[in-house]
Amino acid sequence: MQHELYRVSGLPVLQNRTFASAEQARASGSADIVLVQDSDSGLIFNQAFDASKLSYDADYQNEQAHSVQFQQHLNDVEAILARHFKGQSLIEVGCGKGYFLEMLRGLGYAITGIDPSYEGDNSEVIKAPFTQELGLNADAIVLRHVLEHISDPVSFLADIAAANRGGQIYIEVPCFDWIVEHNAWFDVFYEHVNYFRLADLRGLFDTVHEAGHLFGGQYLYIVADLSTLRRTPLQPPHMLSLADNFTASIDKAVQIIQASGSHGAGIWGASSKGVIYSLALQRAGVSVEHVVDINPSKQGRYLPLSGVRVSSPQEAIDGLPEGANLFVMNSNYLEEIKRMTGGRYVYHAVDSASFQ
Repeated sequence: MQHELYRVSGLPVLQNRTFASAEQARASGSADIVLVQDSDSGLIFNQAFDASKLSYDADYQNEQAHSVQFQQHLNDVEAILARHFKGQSLIEVGCGKGYFLEMLRGLGYAITGIDPSYEGDNSEVIKAPFTQELGLNADAIVLRHVLEHISDPVSFLADIAAANRGGQIYIEVPCFDWIVEHNAWFDVFYEHVNYFRLADLRGLFDTVHEAGHLFGGQYLYIVADLSTLRRTPLQPPHMLSLADNFTASIDKAVQIIQASGSHGAGIWGASSKGVIYSLALQRAGVSVEHVVDINPSKQGRYLPLSGVRVSSPQEAIDGLPEGANLFVMNSNYLEEIKRMTGGRYVYHAVDSASFQ
């Protein structure tokens, strides 16, 4: 039996794909979300998900490592890997543009990468989706922000376990408990078919070496023995419900923007959260002068469905007057953003308790 938690229509199919023109962006694919929880497994997923709508290519940009704050997160991840995998051979499934893989290689790790969106020239990265037919195996698997994109996560892990003939695995995914606690409706994406809680990850394995939260509680991680993967949890699942005011914060943002007058407003963060947030504002009848991202690959390009252009930080600083409202999509970056902008704006961390 499946219990419905949340429903939203017309979200971008790929929220991290940018476009060369506003027209192309507005004409890009959209799809619906019907978020449900399975009463047997406890797993949360988009019942309306259709994997055939997704195609990852070089225009898919999700690199966050331009931020000093995110680099610290990657250092935290490496410290976990060092505790369990130092001196072992690794495969990073879904290595993206390869930043973390190259970081590990620079630290002496023997690591191979797999990702269809990879753009570099490292011969140790295979530009393809993971399949058993690749014939790769290693002492341990690194799986960062991949499992939430997979239609059947347990079968996918079983395929990895079979292909790798067991071994250890590090898994990192967004934390759904954090989304619920912070009413972070802008953290629900079509790309993410699955939404995990720590108990869900623990329940997938009989042998868990370490598990916990990272990145201010926004991410979960687990280090486990692949050979102990379970198809069904040992304990009955805890069933969830979302707050009645789960999406109410959009009304507060609309009121702030409508009252801003000549001061204007901007959004800082043109990755997943900012894509959903700016689209929701547009559909609510308001707009902001700038949507900012520090990733140079996104700057000057356009966001899916909304057609909003991505500004560089300098463009936003030049264009937004002192005292403008700046909606910060991730409070982990708030202090970093204040330093970059000289504290000249009114900052709204939209995932903070004070903004709910």
